[in-house]
Amino acid sequence: MTDPWTVDRLDLEAYLARTGGAVEEPGLAALERLQTAHAETFPFDNLDVLLGTHPGVALETVQEKFVGRGRGGYCFEHATLFGAVLERLGYAVTRHLARVGEVATTPRTHFVLVVDLDGGQFMVDPGIGRPPLGPIPLVDGGEAVHSGWRHRVRRVSEGRSWALDRLVHGEWEYMHTMDDLPVQPVDVEMGHHWTSTHPRTHFRSTLMCTRFGRDADGASKVTTLSLDGVSVRRPDRPTEHRDYSRDELPDVLTELGAHLTADETMRLADIVDTLRAARAT
Repeated sequence: MTDPWTVDRLDLEAYLARTGGAVEEPGLAALERLQTAHAETFPFDNLDVLLGTHPGVALETVQEKFVGRGRGGYCFEHATLFGAVLERLGYAVTRHLARVGEVATTPRTHFVLVVDLDGGQFMVDPGIGRPPLGPIPLVDGGEAVHSGWRHRVRRVSEGRSWALDRLVHGEWEYMHTMDDLPVQPVDVEMGHHWTSTHPRTHFRSTLMCTRFGRDADGASKVTTLSLDGVSVRRPDRPTEHRDYSRDELPDVLTELGAHLTADETMRLADIVDTLRAARAT
């Protein structure tokens, strides 16, 4: 039977070399190590959407972009690649779509994985702006803490969907709602098409580039580049924020591992200037 997700086309050795991951027996600790390595290697960003050069979300395309060029992307790319990695490593993976924001008014434009492991199910979400760094047990009220970041899932919509929350300064902050409907590659392609081209998608009107890293003492941090500036967040600590100039943008992108060409960086700087000017009026 033909695999619609074409995971056999993944160059697993090249992926593991890029992330520093290892082949291990499937398990919760091993899965956390894989998720953390993925998040600390590949940024979450909408740069190709802003540049109008997005190559698509097929596995081979994502692999060439992430592994071959050291780039990042958004949920449809992260979950496509990471789902294939997990399957090749022996994990049982199902794919789901989610709504970011109000369920009644937002489309299914987020891509999430669910892993069956050790007799339970776990949400694995590698492609949201500040993703969990490990699996979250898919039980009502299930919580997990990975590298200091706490997340939980809740049953909602009369038991048909799961909401994901993250703890921010002692308060739970809603992230998205995942449903149980089956997903095929064409659903991912449609979600990507809406997210990257529709006039109402925020991916075309703002700047997002986020990557996890470590302080000198090994503590986890996440750095985010937006139109508003550069923010650095750490678990249970105040957020650091600073502005940046057009001249500083290339260095910030390099720090975040965006790996744009000189031409792409120049065009992105022009787009950022235009978007910032539009917000100021």
